[in-house]
Amino acid sequence: MSVASIRVPQQERSRATQARLLAATVECLVERGWSGTTTTVVAARAGVSRGAQLHHYPTKAALVTAAVAHLTERRAAELRTEAAALPAGPRRLDRVVDLLAAAFTGPLFVAALELWVAARTDAELRDALVPLEARVGREMHRLTVELLGVDERRPGVREAVQSTLDLLRGLGVANLLSDDSARRTALLQSWKRQLTALLTPDDGPPDAGGASGSARP
Repeated sequence: MSVASIRVPQQERSRATQARLLAATVECLVERGWSGTTTTVVAARAGVSRGAQLHHYPTKAALVTAAVAHLTERRAAELRTEAAALPAGPRRLDRVVDLLAAAFTGPLFVAALELWVAARTDAELRDALVPLEARVGREMHRLTVELLGVDERRPGVREAVQSTLDLLRGLGVANLLSDDSARRTALLQSWKRQLTALLTPDDGPPDAGGASGSARP
């Protein structure tokens, strides 16, 4: 058996081990919080030896930030897939905002929030998290522009997109301790109308497709 044929299964096993560790980390963060998420607990939950866990992620900060980065990328891919099925037209903006709102109330957001709070007093975690959050923020902004199909070169569009993300993040935090769905729904309906107005080009009449007041894909 050649060295190359041996290496491929080893690489596959390594990727599988990492995937189990990352999934187990997010689950622990959601269920146990930052303080209850130890590398020992994660390794046991993932069915991975302590040595294998340390080989891939030597510190807790490295493990949790890798987990959030991995799940963020996966969720972004899922959002693109879900948005691809949305029809063009007046309802697209509503549906895109709803998809994004769901992302800010799901398990990944809860796990990330645990890290934000912990990083305030944990220098090692903060050093690992700050550049990750900057990258994730840029990618989420870019994804939102893509899903809405808007042109950031137009004045006010970038600010409208970022305001949407800031609003959704705040509503996600408000929903953390109690069911805030009724208030969130009302606020989002109001913001969708405002966002439609902000994103609608004012340099000409609506197109023949009848999508006045909506962002085109």
